[in-house]
Amino acid sequence: MTFIIKVLILMIFLNSAALGKCGGEFTQFLSDIKEESLRIGYTEQTVNEFFDNVSLSSEVLKADRAQGIFLKPFNEFAPRLISDYRIQHGKKNLKKYSSTFDKIEKIYGVSRGVLTSFWALETDFGAVQGKFNTRDALITLAFDCRRPQIFRPQIFAALELFVRNEFSPNETRGAWAGEIGMVQMLPKDILENGIDADGDGKINLQSSTRDALFSAAKMLTSLGWKANELWLQEVNLTEEIDWFETGTDRIKTVREWKSLGVIGKYTDLPEASENASLILPQGRQGPKFLAYSNFNVFFEWNKSFIYVLTAAHFANQLEGSPSFTPGNPEKGLTKNQMKLLQTKLKKLGY
Repeated sequence: MTFIIKVLILMIFLNSAALGKCGGEFTQFLSDIKEESLRIGYTEQTVNEFFDNVSLSSEVLKADRAQGIFLKPFNEFAPRLISDYRIQHGKKNLKKYSSTFDKIEKIYGVSRGVLTSFWALETDFGAVQGKFNTRDALITLAFDCRRPQIFRPQIFAALELFVRNEFSPNETRGAWAGEIGMVQMLPKDILENGIDADGDGKINLQSSTRDALFSAAKMLTSLGWKANELWLQEVNLTEEIDWFETGTDRIKTVREWKSLGVIGKYTDLPEASENASLILPQGRQGPKFLAYSNFNVFFEWNKSFIYVLTAAHFANQLEGSPSFTPGNPEKGLTKNQMKLLQTKLKKLGY
């Protein structure tokens, strides 16, 4: 089978692999995965080498169920992630890789602040890339029936990277959810968006900064990033606004927001025809932002609203904007209070 034909088959299969079974006996699950690998066109030797010594990881499942940090309010979460270390080293890396960022912005139109924000928050600029065996993590999460449709295709993508000598089943390590490298990309994303920017013949997101940054930029572009457009802007309100007009699902033109009393806090608002949403992460008395279309692309990288807002704001900081004004918001509900509220709402039929 020619390389091109196999790649085409693999791409088709990755889109359909999510339909496979999960749970049951692990030995049977693994046997099914191996059979599917053979049907794609991989040799028995390759399949056996890739799955040799595979095991389920209780640590991965534990990490998957313990993401408490994302429950914190924005005013607590953001300063915790946007540390002095990350600000200082972010600015140093912006200077150090200035020519790389120049090329990326010219080719892909993705801002250097955005890329550096992800680079910092995901791995502290490559210093902390994760300790979990990536193959075992992907297989564990595909076997677990919470989100198998996400992780099952990633197993076959990792297998293809293994064939390309860009993945080691026993040595490649990363995050508990299977992301790899300085900017934490899943194997399927690496296959589709990986760039050998340093020209050494391999896509290496773990030790090649240029490969990692170029690949991240290409991925963001493929997810819908619009060149030379804003993503987030801190604003002030000169008038009271109906609470129901806020949130990412409430979209108005900048002209309409201006008419409702929204003004830029540090810089003027962009063109009147541009669409945006008003975000008040901690209510009327907390920080206020207009989120533009590029803000939604952040969610394709991480589904957590609080993480996305932090990453988007940090990108602005790295490009010279001040830290957000925390204001004086009312305290949010505690975890126990939220559980109690959910229980009461459920009893009422919600």
